[in-house]
Amino acid sequence: MCDYSLHAVATRPARVGETLITTTFRGTSTRGFASASEPAVAVCMLPGTEMAFAENVRYDNRWIWTRSVNFRVGKFGAVDPHIPHRHHDAIEFPDGSHVLVTQLCEGQRATVLQLPVVHPVTAQEKPATETPATTRISAG
Repeated sequence: MCDYSLHAVATRPARVGETLITTTFRGTSTRGFASASEPAVAVCMLPGTEMAFAENVRYDNRWIWTRSVNFRVGKFGAVDPHIPHRHHDAIEFPDGSHVLVTQLCEGQRATVLQLPVVHPVTAQEKPATETPATTRISAG
């Protein structure tokens, strides 16, 4: 999952064990994750992807201040997905707090520790579909 504002940027999925760097993508005002070997390609993560940062996570509001959280590990997810046209990608920390990915200071290194388990939907788990011939009985 990559934020809505990265629709014009090349993307690829994250891989376990790779180290990513926070960056601002050319032609956008959005920050995200990229590989050092492919700085123009946004690395997208599924909700639940676990990451370890090299140092305590730093973030800013791009104008006045820079802050940090006392955590080096977090889980990728989304905040306020029901609100359109805003940034949703975020890192959630062990205390439940979160920081939008686009607010992460540039140049931070993070290693992808674990991707979420995604179970394929089997035919048995799919909801049954109705067909008019089999589900409607006329009383007559």
